[in-house]
Amino acid sequence: MSPHSLTLFQLNDSHGYLEPHQELFWAGDHAGYIMTGGYARIATLMSEARQHGPVLAFDCGDTFHGTYLPVKSKGRAMLPIMNALAFDAMTAHWEFAYGPKQLCSLKRELKYPILAINSYEKDSGEMVFAPFTILEKGGLLVGVIGIASNIVDKAMPAHFSEGLSFTLGREELVGCIRELQEERVDLIIVISHLGFPQDMRLAAEVTGADIWLSGHTHNRLCRPVYVNGAALIQSGCHGSFLGRLDLEVENGKARVLRHRLLSVSEDVSPNAEVEELVNRQMQPYRDFLQREVGRTNTALNRSTVQEATMDNFLLQSLIDLTGCEVAFSNGWRYGAPVPEGPVTMNDLYNIIPMNPPVSLAKLTGQEIWAMMEENLERTFSANPYHQMGGYVKRCLGLNLYFKMENPPGTRIQELFVRGHRLQLDRVYSAAFVTSQGVPAKFGKERADLEVRAVEAMERYLTRGAVQAELRGCVVAV
Repeated sequence: MSPHSLTLFQLNDSHGYLEPHQELFWAGDHAGYIMTGGYARIATLMSEARQHGPVLAFDCGDTFHGTYLPVKSKGRAMLPIMNALAFDAMTAHWEFAYGPKQLCSLKRELKYPILAINSYEKDSGEMVFAPFTILEKGGLLVGVIGIASNIVDKAMPAHFSEGLSFTLGREELVGCIRELQEERVDLIIVISHLGFPQDMRLAAEVTGADIWLSGHTHNRLCRPVYVNGAALIQSGCHGSFLGRLDLEVENGKARVLRHRLLSVSEDVSPNAEVEELVNRQMQPYRDFLQREVGRTNTALNRSTVQEATMDNFLLQSLIDLTGCEVAFSNGWRYGAPVPEGPVTMNDLYNIIPMNPPVSLAKLTGQEIWAMMEENLERTFSANPYHQMGGYVKRCLGLNLYFKMENPPGTRIQELFVRGHRLQLDRVYSAAFVTSQGVPAKFGKERADLEVRAVEAMERYLTRGAVQAELRGCVVAV
């Protein structure tokens, strides 16, 4: 039997960035910013490949949330666009942000399946989504297994997982691979939103997959990593990149002929049909989103693990509004950068698209210490399965010095508030956004203000151009 050729495309963590936007690219010792992305250009890259041979395209999730329009429409505005891109399957994470019922409603209108071996109804124990699908393409039978993010019921706001529970998917994966092998498929692909470290460990523990498409941690892998014979890739974020694998499959064995991390750059012509769909959805909101609301003298981005200029701006606006001693936000990875210069309303919604209320709490020094130790473990745990969420919790008013390599609960070496060593028994005033900023188990006198995050940032911008350089809020020593 002669070998079969097959091209795979991977999109992961596009976070609803329908149109071209600024993206950060490291250039030696500094960050540069280039316009990239847009679903119309992604459509071009995939449609051109489809004209030359068999293609399967997969979305690893974090797609239906992350910018103004997807959040305003609870994902619905994305449906005609994603259907036009004609993916073959996807899995999910931030898609749960609108609640499981809304996600299931969106699923019914998608022309391709959402797959997840690890999402269950609490009452019945039934799987919420199909665990896998079998596709026929280019003379091949291809088994595709989906693994949703397992942190939806562990580190995300409670409404994300109402009525649901999530597992890692390890035990289910063993059974799914066995079932697909019994179906005599030619190729087994895993599409996962666990994260690169977690996928690396799981792929090492469970044999049988040929290709592993990883999402969640925004890694830009320029070459596949091979684990247990499986080629594993991840392809950036914001729809700025598209992963492409050209395969040769013969006698049940897959060989990667070529891998490319494609930059969705401005020299890619947009697909006219998808561009029209995007324009139709965006047009009612363009004047509102393009309104200039201020300027920044600091390039704002979230591409650094321990502290980020984008969140320094957000937290400065919270402290300016509330007068609190400290401020916290989650270590979100998504959010297209804002270079020095004008700041638009669209930029503010890219920073925090859900626009939650500004919240207040009273935290003891002991609670601040425990909260940050818990977050450091969730970020840097030596066991990838214990890593949950994004980067280090963003904080302002603190200076925290830590040993990354230390065991859980022993990482913090020094912790200061406003230049003074933290007192464990003292009560501090804190401002924050969302329960990911300060989880519900910490603090007293918690209250939501009528002012929301976007309004707080807009108000802060009226005071003058933003200065939000890195301050050494969290430092590995």
